Amino acid sequence: MTRAMKVWIDGRVVAADEARIPVTDHGLLYGDGIFEGIRVAGGRVFRLDDHLARFGAAARAIALELPGGLAAMREIVLETARDYGEPGAYVRLIATRGDGELGVDPSTCPRPRVICIVDRLRIYGEDKLARGIDLVTSSWRRPSPDVLDPRVKSLNYLNNALAKLEARRRGADEALLLNAAGSIAEASVANLFVYRGGELRTPPATDGALEGITRATVLELAGPLGIPAREQTLGRFDLFAADEAFLTGSGAGIVPVRSLDGQRVGAGAPGPVTAKIRFAFEDAFVSLGTPLEPG
Repeated sequence: MTRAMKVWIDGRVVAADEARIPVTDHGLLYGDGIFEGIRVAGGRVFRLDDHLARFGAAARAIALELPGGLAAMREIVLETARDYGEPGAYVRLIATRGDGELGVDPSTCPRPRVICIVDRLRIYGEDKLARGIDLVTSSWRRPSPDVLDPRVKSLNYLNNALAKLEARRRGADEALLLNAAGSIAEASVANLFVYRGGELRTPPATDGALEGITRATVLELAGPLGIPAREQTLGRFDLFAADEAFLTGSGAGIVPVRSLDGQRVGAGAPGPVTAKIRFAFEDAFVSLGTPLEPG
């Protein structure tokens, strides 16, 4: 039996239908807040401290003080995941500016609100993971870092949501987002890797990519696997010329790319490098995961 969603809010874990936030919360009104998506598997929370470090950096970047600091955030994640009661799950940790006046002024919000949601999440079905997904180039562009730094995982995901909606309406699984210069930033909810000429490449954050935790793990695993890997500015051409391509994300995992804009990418199916990275990533969960239960 699948367990029901659990939510930590206002100091305790409750069922989803008991969780409430005021309509004056600035996270709801203005997207003023941050979040982390964290994967749990085999009773272990994957790279929890790395997720929390990124969460803390984003909070500082938007001048948001986390109640109790990162130590409190860590306990909230573990408590909620334990209460959920399954060895595999997805965690969404959220901090909003909190309740305030209807105006956008953040100084009217005296205290941030922390929410932690734990449930199952499946972004792509097993058939998609087996044969690869289809991308289309979105007409929506990624804002430049001087507009909104992509390293801040903010609650305002309208750009991503509109790109995803466009992809669905065009019959694709996922959208490829370009920046104002026409270089690849990432997909709507995942980072992108291409394998070409014996080397693995991924766009840098300066091109609009989130500094993903799964992305960082792939870059770390590639070396010991004998696969050269680096950050590099990429264009659509690099996907068409690639031997393989895949997406990475905490929610999505490692997902092979089959096509872009109706054109096949590589062999059009999960390739050997993608498979090798995926197997290594699954093995890394044990060594890089924090146990839900102490001891």
